[in-house]
Amino acid sequence: MAARLKLGVGLVRGINVGPSSAVAMSDLAASFEAVGFTGVRTLLRSGNVVFEASDGSGAGERVKAVERELTARSGVSARVMLIAEEEFRRIAAENPLLDAGDDFSKQVVTFLGAEPMPRRLDVPDAETIAPEVVAVGRQAIYQWCPLGVSKTKLPAAFWRQLDPAATARNWRTVQRILEELDART
Repeated sequence: MAARLKLGVGLVRGINVGPSSAVAMSDLAASFEAVGFTGVRTLLRSGNVVFEASDGSGAGERVKAVERELTARSGVSARVMLIAEEEFRRIAAENPLLDAGDDFSKQVVTFLGAEPMPRRLDVPDAETIAPEVVAVGRQAIYQWCPLGVSKTKLPAAFWRQLDPAATARNWRTVQRILEELDART
């Protein structure tokens, strides 16, 4: 009996947010396939990939290889994050803000990947950012942005404390990725 392939999620930061960052989904998928991932499926044109891998070894090298392939195929340089299925599911399950509001386009999860949370993260006090709500998890920042994501009150200095590969997805996108993972298990 063949060993079960491990599922993973690829999150690409900042593609398809304007004409200079446009990446065809075929180029994105081919970039993952070129470094040995199989069963590659892109989701929602915002840099989301579900894939299969024979093992989880060499993740750092694979990230750099996917980034190089993506640049070669599309001309767009973007940071890539690879997250094991179990880790992605855990980060999603730990979201403490799901009861904050029912418009999941205004619920945001910023994935930090393998980088540990900074020991001291300078989070603005709740009064300063109200009505927005922020919660810091082990490997994610969770936000409820009732005024809309583009009107966040979190200053740019807050985000500069994190790894530059950190990338955000709204809760609808997280749910769509979870559905794809569920369909494969």
